[in-house]
This record gives sequence, C-alpha cells and structure tokens, in this order.
Amino acid sequence: MGTTASQLRKDLLSEYQELTFLTKQEIILAHKRFSELLSKEDRNIPTPRVPMEKVLSLPELKSNPFRKRICHVFSTSDMKDGSLTFEDFLDLLSAFSDSATLEIKSHYAFRIFDFDDDGTLDGGDLEKLVNCLTGETDDTRLTTEEMRQLISNILEESDIDKDGTVNLSEFQHVISRSPDFVRSVQI
Repeated sequence: MGTTASQLRKDLLSEYQELTFLTKQEIILAHKRFSELLSKEDRNIPTPRVPMEKVLSLPELKSNPFRKRICHVFSTSDMKDGSLTFEDFLDLLSAFSDSATLEIKSHYAFRIFDFDDDGTLDGGDLEKLVNCLTGETDDTRLTTEEMRQLISNILEESDIDKDGTVNLSEFQHVISRSPDFVRSVQI
C-alpha cells in the first residue's frame, strides 16, 4: 500500500481515511511532512522508511520523553530500528489524534510504557516510566526508597490480580477512571 508519488492516489487516500482516525486533509499533510523527511534517494523506492533520528526531529516529538519508545512501538521494521514507513507514520498520527478512542489511546500508551515488550508493566517498566516523566538528572531523580514506594503504590492501585504486574486490561481499568487521559495522549 506504500506510495512514493508526491501526490497520494485517491483510492489510497480514501483507504487511509477509512483505516485511521484522520481526515483527508490530515492525511495529505502527513504525506507532505513524511515526504519532506525522506532523502532524495529514498523518495524513489516503493516503500521508503524514515530513520528514527529524522522522525525524532519533528517538533511534536522532540520534547516528548517517550519519543524513542513511540517510534519503536509504531515501527514495523524487521531490524527493530524505530524507522517508519508512511503507513507506520499514519498509524502513529492516528493513535495520537483527537479523534482516536480511549481504547486505542490506552492500548498504545500501554505498549509505549511496556519497555521490555513482554505484555505487562512490571517494576522495571514502571521505574523507566517514572524516570522518563521526572527526568534522570540528580536534581529530579527519585531516591531508591521513593522509587520503591511509588512503584509499590502504583501496583497496589492497579494490579487487580495481585501478580506483581499490570496487564493491559488492568491498565485500561485504571485509565477509564482518569478523565484527562484522552486529552493527555496527543502529540
């Protein structure tokens, strides 16, 4: 389904609109921005990929503490390098759009927070999550005891089956009680 032409074909535009939460105008703008990230050589291959470093240069991601995880979650690259095809890029924009549902946003947020990609949020994932949010400088880093207590509190509140981890359904249950979540998952 990839396209290298500077203009999107109408049938692809309609298909992308059906498969995403994006409007035709948003898809056209996304295609323009994606094309601008491509090198001249890459514009001539059937399904070009933009390297993660170039995606991270976008203003919407530049200051996001989860920017690298976002690229890795949405990348379909076999090399696991965070590079994005146009369709990967559309999926990313769609999931973070205002029109995306709570279920979609929470699913992708969970995957982004699941740093070890094992399908659960354990203590290690939660520690990395907190460090991303607070920063990892000496001034902002939590002490070992503060981190331990925070992770314990998170698991106490979220781990319904008491297995020491938070699975997707437990995460979505917690998120359903947070009215600001949908607004906060945007780029």
